[in-house]
Amino acid sequence: MIIFVSSILRRMSNYSNTRIVPCIKRVKYSLYFFLCECSVYLYKSLSHAFGLPYISGVLKSSNHDFKVDEIMPVQPTGEGEHLWLHIEKNGCNTDWVAQQLAQLANVKSMAVSYAGLKDRHAITRQWFSIHLPGQPDPDLTALNTDEIKILQSIRHDRKLKRGTLAGNRFQLCIRDLNGDMDELEQRLSLIREQGVPNYYGEQRFGHDMNNLSKAEALFKGGFRKLKKHQRSIYLSASRSWIFNRILSERIDQGNWNQYLAGDVFMLDGKSACFADDGSDDLLERIAAGDIHPTAALWGKGDSMAQGDCYELEQRVAAEYAVFCDGLASAGMKQERRAMRLPVAELNWALESDQKMIIEFKLPAGTYATTVLRECLDLI
Repeated sequence: MIIFVSSILRRMSNYSNTRIVPCIKRVKYSLYFFLCECSVYLYKSLSHAFGLPYISGVLKSSNHDFKVDEIMPVQPTGEGEHLWLHIEKNGCNTDWVAQQLAQLANVKSMAVSYAGLKDRHAITRQWFSIHLPGQPDPDLTALNTDEIKILQSIRHDRKLKRGTLAGNRFQLCIRDLNGDMDELEQRLSLIREQGVPNYYGEQRFGHDMNNLSKAEALFKGGFRKLKKHQRSIYLSASRSWIFNRILSERIDQGNWNQYLAGDVFMLDGKSACFADDGSDDLLERIAAGDIHPTAALWGKGDSMAQGDCYELEQRVAAEYAVFCDGLASAGMKQERRAMRLPVAELNWALESDQKMIIEFKLPAGTYATTVLRECLDLI
């Protein structure tokens, strides 16, 4: 079927009659999307490090069940032309809050910045900054509502840039638990000791994983016009999926958090990587959590991986040749991401037979849902 439709697409491209070209183009783009819809991407197909959990629970019965607090790597100085605001929001979109700040401060939207987006369906505490050169602090009292609270206001000499984030602290309430609570606590103990697979979360791929279908359409020429931020979303989704599939294969082989010949390692808490050099202490450093095996973030250029690791990554990536070729053509460079995610300060309390509070801290760029995925089947 796909071969037949592809043949039709090639023939359509050869038509030059100006009267029918617009019609052909519309049909052509529709067929591109049809082809991409034929590709199925299932997040649940990704393997679990500790086996499939048989304990179910409900997250986000209300916004109060999902609380996030940003951990900043810098402290405002108290002086400067940037006003930093620590804000608690309940059920609000980060961009919307930024727009309200711009309006109340009477500045352009580009004068307001934040470290990263936060979930709307949650209670989150995050920092914003407003560029106010030579201006006094604006009156922001109108912003204080049931949904938004300004917790702190302080000046700083630099703007808050995207990605300026050390991590996030989570407090999650799981309700309607059903299953063996002893098994749940055993899984949480394993996570505390070993960490979890550092998957990109399901939200990275959009509703019904549609970002991957859109990425496939993008790489096959199925978009006439595409906004820059949409293109970035689809590139990131395709790259993240290849990483997730490689990590899933390493879990199946039992070496996602162990040494594989030719591995590339990342220092804990850092982005610096180094290739397998045969050092005698590699196994010891992996076990101690000082370094973590990595997997590829696909792009152009030579891979740092060698030997068995290189062969595994090439084999998995070959299943997504459209993504690989598209990412390279888009100018994305080869990078690495740690496969193991340590879960810091993990604590939990079973408040009743059907309710548990779980708290932990994660570095920036990682997902709380990947932690829960290893111990719970969220419904």
